[in-house]
Amino acid sequence: MGGGSGAWAVPLAAAGCTVTVVDSSPNALAALQRRAREAGVGEHVTAVQGDVDALAECIEPGSADLVLGHGLLEVVDDAHGAVAALTAAAAPGAAVSVLVAGRTAAVLTRVLAGRLAEARAVLTDPDGRSGPDDKLRRRLDGPGLRALLDGAGLVVEVVQGDGVLDGWLPGSVRDGGAAEVAELEALAAGVPALREVAARLHALARRP
Repeated sequence: MGGGSGAWAVPLAAAGCTVTVVDSSPNALAALQRRAREAGVGEHVTAVQGDVDALAECIEPGSADLVLGHGLLEVVDDAHGAVAALTAAAAPGAAVSVLVAGRTAAVLTRVLAGRLAEARAVLTDPDGRSGPDDKLRRRLDGPGLRALLDGAGLVVEVVQGDGVLDGWLPGSVRDGGAAEVAELEALAAGVPALREVAARLHALARRP
């Protein structure tokens, strides 16, 4: 859901999955189809225009082995409704993967840039927003993400960081030691204290 131009869909199709991408943007779906054709997996990817609140009209409920909602919860009006829709699309025992912007990283980023009023707003706002002009509708921390998934009846298996260290490294270090950075990132992803400073939080849950 919200798969856009296929950054996740095309690699999944290349790995042998049959993938349906639902997105509200016709331009993104057109880019997805071009990308899938160029990768030789066009026949494995179906593009459907639609919104998460009408997901049941696009996908047969309880039919998916894996449901991805990456970069979705921070832009929808109703996060609880979106997670419920993702859950309904998953088959019993299937996995639901969610990737969302992290609140703590947004606070620290603004502090380091000297934007203290924005940092305070992100820290204290119930949805982790910096103000009315914030492009995102919400940011989450680990407990908040887990509670959201628990509330939909999902069994949360993993909550980890994505971009735990990468965003904090100087460019020269990141570019000069890619393998070492990747190894550190993999180690840090599951450390609870470090997880909270990740640019994004990833959760993998399962429908009972």
